[in-house]
Amino acid sequence: VQLQASGGGLVQAGGSLRLSCAASGRIYSSAVMGWFRQAPGEEREFVAAIRWGTGRTYYAESVKGRFTISGDKAKNTMYLQMDSLRPEDSAVYYCSKDTDWAKVVAAKADYRGQGTQVTVSS
Repeated sequence: VQLQASGGGLVQAGGSLRLSCAASGRIYSSAVMGWFRQAPGEEREFVAAIRWGTGRTYYAESVKGRFTISGDKAKNTMYLQMDSLRPEDSAVYYCSKDTDWAKVVAAKADYRGQGTQVTVSS
């Protein structure tokens, strides 16, 4: 399954963006889907995860209350609604997939898509 992230762009602080991650095939209920981000010169940072079958979600403390992860099983597409964006949210955002929850939360999932750039101006 290939993953394609989209929806990034330039937004002012306080604004919103919605990222999408489309899978090329079916996402099975055993999958854990997630988002991580990477800013220039920085290490990967976990953002959010969702267990596809149950809808269980988990967020990094830095985005909790501002970002919402969700999935559309019929479309095999995952979303990340990002509200109240801050300049420190600027990064390339990647979607990822694994069956191991811990690997997704560690931003070390076996599968990831090409990233989409998010830039938040102050």
